[in-house]
Amino acid sequence: MVKKKKGMNFEYSAGGVLYDQSKILLIEVENLQGKVVWTFPKGHIETGEDARMAALREVEEETGYVSEIIRELPRVSYHFMRGGILVRKTVRWFLMRPKDLKEIKTKDEVRRVNWSDLSKAEDKLIYPSDLHLLRVVRREMRA
Repeated sequence: MVKKKKGMNFEYSAGGVLYDQSKILLIEVENLQGKVVWTFPKGHIETGEDARMAALREVEEETGYVSEIIRELPRVSYHFMRGGILVRKTVRWFLMRPKDLKEIKTKDEVRRVNWSDLSKAEDKLIYPSDLHLLRVVRREMRA
């Protein structure tokens, strides 16, 4: 979902952090600067969807995993520039558990899908918001 205001766009997305027996699912994508990075699957909330529906759909589309939501994680907001316009993006994140793998059919923007040990995922992630989500999940899984 995108909303426009003079000089700034507002985007709303939803995504999932898949966790399964001390492993976490990451996707490799090329970001807006052309750099290849590891992150979590997410995408825009489509018309008629709520954040939960969008997160489940995006995870399945980007990774092939049909999942179930365990609980909501902290929301993340950040700014970036796209085409000379400032974009303020808010993402609703959900902790998920995989139920079934339909097929790994990645969208065009997803280069690879990989399960990473929870203890090693920090070495792959670069975005502060992703690192924050990882720390939240690690704390919860130790409890």
